[in-house]
Amino acid sequence: MREEIERGAMARLSLGHLAVDFTSGAVPALLPFFAAKFDLSYTATAVLMLAALVSSSLVQPLFGLWSDARGAIWLLPAGVALAGVGIASASMAPSYALVALLVFVAGIGIAAYHPEGAKFAAFASGRRRASGMSYFNIGGNTGYALAPIVLTPLVLWLGLAGGALATIPVFAVAAVLLRALPALGRLTPAASGSGAPAGEDDLRAMGILSITIVLRGAAWFALLTFVPLWVVADGGTKAEGGRVLALMLVAGAIGTLVLGWVADRIGLRRTLIVTQGLIPFGIVAFVAIGGVPGTIALMLVGLCTVGTFGVTLVLSQFYLPRHVGMASGLTVGLAMGVGGVAAVALGAVADAIDLQTALYMAAAAPAFGFLACLFLPRPSAWSPTAEPASAGIV
Repeated sequence: MREEIERGAMARLSLGHLAVDFTSGAVPALLPFFAAKFDLSYTATAVLMLAALVSSSLVQPLFGLWSDARGAIWLLPAGVALAGVGIASASMAPSYALVALLVFVAGIGIAAYHPEGAKFAAFASGRRRASGMSYFNIGGNTGYALAPIVLTPLVLWLGLAGGALATIPVFAVAAVLLRALPALGRLTPAASGSGAPAGEDDLRAMGILSITIVLRGAAWFALLTFVPLWVVADGGTKAEGGRVLALMLVAGAIGTLVLGWVADRIGLRRTLIVTQGLIPFGIVAFVAIGGVPGTIALMLVGLCTVGTFGVTLVLSQFYLPRHVGMASGLTVGLAMGVGGVAAVALGAVADAIDLQTALYMAAAAPAFGFLACLFLPRPSAWSPTAEPASAGIV
């Protein structure tokens, strides 16, 4: 196993992650505009988020199986391109039903990229797994954060067609990845002569981790869906709602680098436990206090939630060392997708009672996730040649 991170390959993989997650972040950024155009209820608005999540998350394990069984490196450029087509088309769609269909199509592209991208990021990370995966994830988190920053002013200026204009760089990144495929292919263990990762899959540990991610995802996707709407309901403007959402996502992107570095030093499990314990308090403070202090609390939520995406991804690969693609698909896809279904349920709560109650309910999910974290076992080393388990993988 290589000692250092392959920086050129990681830069390309992270750039692809930025582009594909820009399209993913475009969905919540566009929701207030879709809601206004089609006069949608909270539940109907959340269904658009669900359409993206069902395709982008729930089918990821299938792409992971494909990746583990046969390899599918071509999914890297193809996934980015398909995601761009879906969002560009949804921005100009004339009906609610067509928007839902097109964000579903975009989600398939998002799902195609993540397992293969995460697998090759693991190959490129060497022994610095948490730091390496944080570099991969900083691209995705930055892309998600850029979506409301770029899209909100464009759509306010040009209308929803501005969403299509914003996807032009996404297609440029797909072209970059297409040209980089030969170089990326040389990262595989078979190509480098290092063989396949050893170790036994720990299904019980993966199950506990999935519960943690589902509960974290329930809160996160509720925030992505309802933070801009809550700001508007609380007397703010759509532009202010977009800015608050962007601040939450920017804090998450910063957290990706910070917590990856921390996890390599104090341990993956310890980092996850501490951060998950902070999330419920941040959500409650955002809703109850509001203003600048509430926004700061929401930024802490973003840092702790998005910043640990890489931590849970690395943990999943340690728990399922023989099925790295499947581990990535479960972590990024299935577990978070199931959590995203909760956003629709919370939308129904918001319609039946009020949005404030729904957001308070969202805060309860990661509190239970924190308890699940306490039962996570210490992960084993990545390969038989790795050094003995240290604080970095506790």
